[in-house]
This record gives sequence, structure tokens and C-alpha cells, in this order.
Amino acid sequence: MVGREFGDAVRNIIERNGLTHRKLAEGLGWDEAKLSDMVRGKGGVTEADLMQLLGFCHVEPLEIRYLVGLFRETRECGYLKLPDGPPDQVPTLLTQERLANEITVWSMNLIPGHLQTADYMRAVIEAEARKDAVDYEKVIAAKLERRNLFHWSRTFVFYMHEQALRLPVGGPDVMEDQYLHLLMMAQRDYITVRIVPTAIGAHAGVSGSFLRLGYEKFEPVVFLEGKNSGLFLEDAKSLAIYASVLKVLDAQAMDPEQSMALINSILI
Repeated sequence: MVGREFGDAVRNIIERNGLTHRKLAEGLGWDEAKLSDMVRGKGGVTEADLMQLLGFCHVEPLEIRYLVGLFRETRECGYLKLPDGPPDQVPTLLTQERLANEITVWSMNLIPGHLQTADYMRAVIEAEARKDAVDYEKVIAAKLERRNLFHWSRTFVFYMHEQALRLPVGGPDVMEDQYLHLLMMAQRDYITVRIVPTAIGAHAGVSGSFLRLGYEKFEPVVFLEGKNSGLFLEDAKSLAIYASVLKVLDAQAMDPEQSMALINSILI
């Protein structure tokens, strides 16, 4: 995330100077691949390299401080955001979800947010927040906006635990509508819903829910949602750990047909 923001800023500087990557790399005495990695936010450069590039491009001191600050943040393993509202309204998350072409969600306790009905959302908010602390309708409107992400150009995989499916939220009518909404959304060929059954006992996702965003041109990102914060993970070690969790969840979860059958059985 920060690496991408840093890379975009460097790209803007290069374009502003009317340089091609090849010309700039030649001027700096670099391999073109090294410059390409910097622009893509993949690292492979030092702070001294960055200062060399910024000096070559005659960047002003204020912008240099901004770029150096971003560069130092890219050395960190995580990117913490402290929003004014709920974590899933973090502008950075919503922006990155729009850029992603693959969205994979693991939800242990609740129906995944992207698939919740408005009444289900309202019941969850009422149960967990003080009435004077949250503008319910504003939160719900922001959550519902995420439905605009659903499009055939992206793929969505939602893993959820059976306990999330069976947890009564908002009463029988709310749950019935929620189950019907799940069944309807799962009919779209770019949406897959998989249930991890309670019967298997302990499972790969016991450490908590998370969201993985995959991109065509960038490395994936994992998002962890806290009560009043959101943490983006993009370091190789963390990504490998969460990739292994998803691999095991894929083996532990019911297939899509079995998952739909379970939801239908609860409805009857």
C-alpha cells in the first residue's frame, strides 16, 4: 500500500521531467529493472538511491521530505490506519478494493460485510456500539456502497465459518432475508461462497478474520480489521502465512454446492 503510493509519486516525478525510464536509468547509471522496481513500489533501492534520483530530477525540498518519509514507511512490515469511523470505511481500503481484481474474505463470526443486508448491518451495529457514538445510517450507507464492487471483471471468494452463518443477528426475519440474499449473490458466476463446517472442530482460520486483495500488476495485500483500526500487511512473510491459511481453508471448507445446500437447510 505505502509502496504503491511511493511508486506512484516517483512515477509522477519522472513524467513531470519528461523522461523515459530508459533515459533516467542511463543518467543515474542504473539497471532499468532497478528503476522499474522502484516505480512499482517493490523495493530494491536504498535511501541513498532515492536521494540520487530526486537530485537528478531537481525535486524541491518539501517534496523530498514527503518522498523520504514514504520510503521509510515502505521498510515497515505493516501499514496501520486509524480512521474516524469503522475500519471498513477506511478510504484507503475502499480505494484498494476498487483497484483489486481478486477479493478473498475469511469471516469467522459474522456474514462477510460485502454480503450483508442493510437490516443485518443495522443489527450488528446496534449490538456492538453505543448509541451516541455512531451515526448508524451513515455507516450502513458506506457499507452498502461496497456492493458497487461486484462486477464480472473481478472474482470474489467468501469463506465463512458455520458459526457465522448460524449466529442469530436481528431476529428470524432479518436472518431469513440474509440467507436469501446469500443464495442470490452466490448465483453470480464471479462470486463463490464456501462454508467451513463446525463439525471439523479447530480450523486454519482460528486466529481471526481477514481480507486479501489481489492485483494484476502489484503484489497482494492482506487487511486485518480491528475495533478502531485497520492494518494492511504487504511484507512477503505475512503474505506467505495468510496464503497458507487460505490454502488450508480451501481444503477444509465445503464446496460451493454443499455450502448452498447448508444454507437452504437452515432456511427450511
